[in-house]
Amino acid sequence: MSNLAPKNYRSPGQLLEALLSKRGWTKRTLAVVLGVNEATITRLTGNKQPIDAKLSIALEEVFGIAAEEFLSAQREFDLAQARIVVEPDPRRATRALLYGDLPIAEMIKRGWIDAKNVRDTENVETGLSRFFGVNRPEDIEILPHAAKKTVVNMRPTPAQLAWLYRVKAIAEEQIVAKFSHEALEKTIVRLRTLTVAPEEARNVPRILSETGIRFVIVETLPSAKIDGVCFWLNDASPVVGLSMRHDRIDNFWFVLRHELEHVRLGHGREQEQMILDAELEGDRAGVGATVSEEERAANGAAQEFCVPRARMTAFVARKDPFYSERDLLAFAKILKVHPGIVAGQLQHATGRFDRFRKHLVDIRTHVSHGAAVDGWGDVYPVGA
Repeated sequence: MSNLAPKNYRSPGQLLEALLSKRGWTKRTLAVVLGVNEATITRLTGNKQPIDAKLSIALEEVFGIAAEEFLSAQREFDLAQARIVVEPDPRRATRALLYGDLPIAEMIKRGWIDAKNVRDTENVETGLSRFFGVNRPEDIEILPHAAKKTVVNMRPTPAQLAWLYRVKAIAEEQIVAKFSHEALEKTIVRLRTLTVAPEEARNVPRILSETGIRFVIVETLPSAKIDGVCFWLNDASPVVGLSMRHDRIDNFWFVLRHELEHVRLGHGREQEQMILDAELEGDRAGVGATVSEEERAANGAAQEFCVPRARMTAFVARKDPFYSERDLLAFAKILKVHPGIVAGQLQHATGRFDRFRKHLVDIRTHVSHGAAVDGWGDVYPVGA
């Protein structure tokens, strides 16, 4: 029966007709054998009724052809028919990537996309195009075929990229002074005097604006694990964005100074791209051979700003393994910084993160005064 192999026929109906012809059977004969009415056989041979699993087993017993072969013939026929009827939609693949990778529900919740819910696909796709500044969803940067890669020091996740675009949109609306490196050098010294108390951080947004730096705080998205970003608008206006996902005085000053060092050294300026920092906790990001020179430089500057390495090394050498509250407070007073900054750096220097936790005070509410903030229940208004 090699010439009657199912693959030689374009439909299960044709295969059944050939089997009947070979045996010299009529449709009525097969109907009697199977215990069905003749109209059923007519529908089967005319491909008006599909061969299901139960019927394929019966046909296997009658014709000696495996039930799987009948089912395979039916499946291939159904698929061929569907390809004729169903119109191809290349946007399905795009939609799969966008909905599968981007935190769309969270973006709607945060007010970044104007849509009722994720099922409101028309408004979601319109909102995504507007959010990412493209004409079509197919051009959104997270897609494999999309244009340039924005971030130079790491491959961002879709959630991180969405966060970056939100920072950029807010930064573009800010009006700040003209930037100069001379002003930045003075600002870094000035900021150091604010580290003595958490409430002094309320002056940071104003000082950075006067220096010509656009400063934006955007709450991180779930799973983004993003801490900060540095980039330039039109090669002239630097932007520093923070997520403040760790609401602690030590982390705030470390990350801020880290990003300011990127600005000071002009990182990302020539490429007109972004320097993204994720999972940047103390000097942890400065460890390992894979860390770039830019990141090492920024980490070193941030550590020196918080607690100079030489002084921390000397303090640890004198006091290890016993550190008293009095030692911590005295050291912080000498350095003229808040004890929480010393506590944070000491934790990373010793690997003991259980020490002096009470000094790691919250700071976001102080920094938020006068800052461009998006998140924690508030949506920063961005123009259309």
